[in-house]
Amino acid sequence: MRTGLSENVRAAGFMVLACMGFSINDAFMKTLAGEVPLFEAIFLRSLFATVLIGILAWRSGGLAYRPRRRDRRLIQLRSLGEIGGTVCFLLALFNMPLAGATAILQSLPLAVTLAAAVFFAEPVGWRRYLAIAVGFFGVIVIIRPGSEHFNAHALWAVAAIAFIVTRDLSTRRMSPGTPALEVVFLTSAALTLAAGAAVLATDWQPLDLRHLAVFLVAAVCLLVGYMAAFVAMRSGEIGFVQPFRYTLLLWAMLLGILMFGEWPDAWMLTGSAIVVATGLFTFYREQRLGRRRPG
Repeated sequence: MRTGLSENVRAAGFMVLACMGFSINDAFMKTLAGEVPLFEAIFLRSLFATVLIGILAWRSGGLAYRPRRRDRRLIQLRSLGEIGGTVCFLLALFNMPLAGATAILQSLPLAVTLAAAVFFAEPVGWRRYLAIAVGFFGVIVIIRPGSEHFNAHALWAVAAIAFIVTRDLSTRRMSPGTPALEVVFLTSAALTLAAGAAVLATDWQPLDLRHLAVFLVAAVCLLVGYMAAFVAMRSGEIGFVQPFRYTLLLWAMLLGILMFGEWPDAWMLTGSAIVVATGLFTFYREQRLGRRRPG
């Protein structure tokens, strides 16, 4: 039975809420740049998030989940992608405008489509290959290598995409019915442990109550993002809901202006428009063809 319009609208609302949660998390973490060392920031944010996710998983009885051997390896690979993606993205976020780092990350669907074609032989036709090439050109427009406005830290955002592709593709290869909340909990716990190990090798920066409050708010917003995105993808038609993921960029622009005074320039807006347009086209082709034949 087809999902009704009201259910799709509800799901779209949850997706917008998820993007708002992710953006607020990013914005609050960015406020700590120059005040809290990177790995200490990741450790504390992840610790709060892991505890919150663990409570939800415990209440649902999911902490008893024991993955099969194949899924255990995929969870380990997913955790590696999460760790690398988090470190690289925060390195970019701490050193460049919020909207710029977010805009580069919007090319992720294009990268996932390309990687799935290369590594899993998923069918991709010339139209989507062309869209991917144009989308990556949009990323170059945002970064502007060789110009006086080039920020080398933007390359960390590009590196983050490679790690997040690893995370997402490993998630797609897991067995059907694998509990999402428990996988997120295990991944978050791995990130916490990895960041904690890195902190042991560095000096601990003393924190005040404001820092702890920022970490708590960021963790809550991150959890809201995870849960809202989960509800959105479970309750609505994917073809209706998926495009609302790009509201993440709108939230990032708004928060960048309000919290940091970061006004996007014409180059960033143009590059972002190219990335979003090609991402939407690629998703439209995937939905239309149902991944059954090249498009």
